[in-house]
Amino acid sequence: MLLKLDLNDPRPLHEQVTAAIRRAIADGQVAPGERLPPARDLADALGVNANTVLRSLRDLRDEGLLEFRRGRGVSVLRRPDAREALGGKVRDLLDEAARYGYGPGDVIEIITELSRSGGPE
Repeated sequence: MLLKLDLNDPRPLHEQVTAAIRRAIADGQVAPGERLPPARDLADALGVNANTVLRSLRDLRDEGLLEFRRGRGVSVLRRPDAREALGGKVRDLLDEAARYGYGPGDVIEIITELSRSGGPE
């Protein structure tokens, strides 16, 4: 499972880690029934504290995406529904746009222009 964090992202680290794991599940990098790597391994790969990863895993468990089983680790229960997955990507897009000084209205305008022209140039 390949996860990346954006060092320029103003969100708290645990939220970034949660979004990265949710995206990996939504994209099919980890399928329902599969186990995630141990929290320490994920933390090492991301360069964050293991407690940050554990907090993210608990958040995803609370969302119903993950299951914790003693002696078996953390497994994926289900993929997020399409609207939920798309919502995460839209939040990421809005966060990125804000870093460039664009607001939601500007993003809607860009999307409208691109959809009329058939896509990015």
